[in-house]
Amino acid sequence: MPLSRPGQAARRLAAVALLLAAAVGCGDAGGLEGAGSTPTAEGPARLWPELTPASSPAFEIGEVNTEVIKGVKVPGDDIRRVNPVSIVRAEIDRNPGDYDGPKAPYRDTKREMADCAKGPGHGKCPVLTPYYRDLTGDGRDDLTLGFPLLPGRTTAVRVYTVDKHRLVQVMGWEDALSGVELAGRSLVIRSPSEVAGYEYRLQWTWDRDQRAMLLTHDEMLRTGPRRHSRHPSAPALTGAPGSPTPSSSVSPSASGG
Repeated sequence: MPLSRPGQAARRLAAVALLLAAAVGCGDAGGLEGAGSTPTAEGPARLWPELTPASSPAFEIGEVNTEVIKGVKVPGDDIRRVNPVSIVRAEIDRNPGDYDGPKAPYRDTKREMADCAKGPGHGKCPVLTPYYRDLTGDGRDDLTLGFPLLPGRTTAVRVYTVDKHRLVQVMGWEDALSGVELAGRSLVIRSPSEVAGYEYRLQWTWDRDQRAMLLTHDEMLRTGPRRHSRHPSAPALTGAPGSPTPSSSVSPSASGG
């Protein structure tokens, strides 16, 4: 029979009393011990404060990637009732230069779409298994879709939602993939890096203001065993007094993918 709340409290008090008695009987055995020196905390140091802050981006990288998919209906505003194959075919039709003709970079993708009559996962159909999850927080499923861009090793990843009875693409990316994950309301893509023992990890998260999945994290992470150099590091270059000193050697760090 489970204890009531007063019974549980009494049992806890008795256990505490026993522990205190044991500590007194052991003399100094349970005393406080020093943990050693504590590293000094260092706050961020601003570099080149004389530079005028930029007011606009230098490059257009398409942070907000949204597009209404014309010609694809959403019966009952239920994205699960939309044929994923029809979505990929609509994208191919919108970009004939990428898929039509012998010199088109993704010509084989269009050719193998002819094997999609039974849907994803049948025959040579390049459309990957669709995944459904509420990524926008509106209580309805959204669609994550992928298909390889053939010939080659690149895969297209797309996220779609339903807005005002329309199918809307709210995220798009193409890369060589080592893994794709749905984590909460985020999409995480892992891609191989040219640096041995590392991979790129990119995370898109829904943004209510932009009505799109934004690239919120872009990292280079270690995946292999750490290698220790037998040679000491080169001496650091000296900067202004009290400021960080840039290293003369470059090590992998967070990087744009």
